Amino acid sequence: MPKASIAILLALSAATQAFAQDLSAPFSVTPEADYPLKYAIYSSAWGTRSDAGLRLVAQNLSDHEIILESVLFQDEEDPQIETQLALDMTIAPNAWAEKELSYVDLLFGNECIGLTMNQDWKLVEISNYTLNPSVRGLIIEDTDSFRIYQCVRNVRVSWMDTETGEKSDYTEWVMYHFERPRPY
Repeated sequence: MPKASIAILLALSAATQAFAQDLSAPFSVTPEADYPLKYAIYSSAWGTRSDAGLRLVAQNLSDHEIILESVLFQDEEDPQIETQLALDMTIAPNAWAEKELSYVDLLFGNECIGLTMNQDWKLVEISNYTLNPSVRGLIIEDTDSFRIYQCVRNVRVSWMDTETGEKSDYTEWVMYHFERPRPY
């Protein structure tokens, strides 16, 4: 096997192990959980350091109306430090919805996010899905050959199915998707 192939396999193995370790703290995630709610959070404040708000876009993949109640972000070192997005957002079956929110800091409490924000990277979105399904479970390392970088952290999500009255409160991962501006 060529040395380059061995190096790539070792890098993939290390990235997979780092990904698994990140998901273990501060609370556990249900393995391979597939929930009917996909969402992404955006803010122009991340690129310009302004006081622009947040925008949350959500997709309901189920056949029932869902109310997305909240998403809780906790500091990985000190779980007492937290930010909760109280949403009370109704999403029709098999549909999209969006909500504008006041700006709150979601860039705290995770070493990867802190280090990446201090480098020449721009946060594009925070979501509970990958931008590219082929990289699920893989954190792209910061090299000159990539212009995308991702950090993983856990959040606690609460939502309710309005037809059945069933409430869901679970921990899942979200990815912070960063881009590096290309040199001109």
